[in-house]
Formats: sequence, structure tokens, C-alpha cells
Amino acid sequence: MPSRLKVFFDGGCRPNPGAIEIAVVAGGQVYLRTDMGEGTNQDAEWLALIEALCLVQTLGTRDVVLLGDAASVIGPATGAVKCRGAAVGHLQTLRDLSGEAGLPPIRYVKRSQNLAGIALARLHPR
Repeated sequence: MPSRLKVFFDGGCRPNPGAIEIAVVAGGQVYLRTDMGEGTNQDAEWLALIEALCLVQTLGTRDVVLLGDAASVIGPATGAVKCRGAAVGHLQTLRDLSGEAGLPPIRYVKRSQNLAGIALARLHPR
């Protein structure tokens, strides 16, 4: 039996607020986008989660888990925490995209375990 596909997501911007960059990693493949407009780090994390869901839909897989290191996004996305402010629009976009199928599981991982975060960090070596 094949294992569940792990899809990692992460977003950020430099400076904050500033140009948004996101990364999604699925099946060892890195998907980077640096053309996501302007916003805050919080916007970037939401857009990365939305992009991860879009990728899952494109791949056509159902046995998947979305993994990220932004508890401030994962909590509202899963319903564990009330969504407030600008994030409400991002949550609505996420729900609209998921449709009747609903959202796949979304889980928190440590920053050091987030393959998408590692990919983003490589864009700006110190």
C-alpha cells in the first residue's frame, strides 16, 4: 500500500511587508513562486497553503497531508482557532477551492522539518 503523499508548504517575504515568495514540495519536487505580489509574512503563508492545495488538486491525489510550520495559519485553516482580520479572505479562498471534497489534513511540522521552508531559505543564502 503506497504511503500518504506529504506536501510541504511555506511562504515568506523580504522585507515584511514586501514581495511574497512561496514554496511547495511534493514527492521530492520543489515548486517555487516569486511572483505572488506584495503582502505580509502571514499572507505569504496563506498563499503557500492555497498553492499546496491547488497542486494536490492538479496531481489528482486524495491520500495526502499538507505540512507547514505556520501555526498561525494552520490553526485557523483547520478550525482549531478562530480566523480574524485579513486571514478571513484567505480562509474563504481555501474553502472555496476545496469544495465538497473538503480540505485534506493539515498538520504542523517544525521549521527544521519543513522541506518547503528549506527550499525557500536556499533562495537567500546568508
